[in-house]
Amino acid sequence: MQFIIQKKLLLISILFFAFACFLSVFLYRNISDNEKTLERIEAEWRTEATHREDAEFLIRSIKSAENEKALLEAHFIKNPDIVPFLDLLEDSALEAKAEFEVASVNIMENSSSLVVEMKASGTFETIYKLLLLLENSPYELEFASVDIQNQNLNPQKIPASPGVGKTKKEIPQWEAVYKIRLLSFIL
Repeated sequence: MQFIIQKKLLLISILFFAFACFLSVFLYRNISDNEKTLERIEAEWRTEATHREDAEFLIRSIKSAENEKALLEAHFIKNPDIVPFLDLLEDSALEAKAEFEVASVNIMENSSSLVVEMKASGTFETIYKLLLLLENSPYELEFASVDIQNQNLNPQKIPASPGVGKTKKEIPQWEAVYKIRLLSFIL
């Protein structure tokens, strides 16, 4: 009887061992399949991350190009929109502290350029400063003519130094006529 019990136990042990081996092989294959699936998913994730980084880089490049385009377009004036250029002339005259007046604005028929004639008056320093400010403007300008004349007939009297009210010094007034051709003009 003991022998039969031992045979039954041996048979149960062999069956349990076979079941454990089968279970181990089954779990090993599942783990291998899961590892392969994980590797495939990680590869897809890396590919998607690379695509996302490329898309973000492209978006940043487009924004940078838009900023550069806007900066470049700031140097050009379109035909119906000459107001910013005239505002620049006025702001430059105010910064130079010169009296300013636009005499004429003409669009040349045979070329794509705008001609502005302006008059300014003030001291020689203000007239010269206005000329320098216009030369350093963001637009491509060509000075067709600059006529600067001393107006000795009407000198302006101002105090010689601050705080001294009685001493007067005559400062000659100058008048300038600028004929400016705007080369960066788009029809």
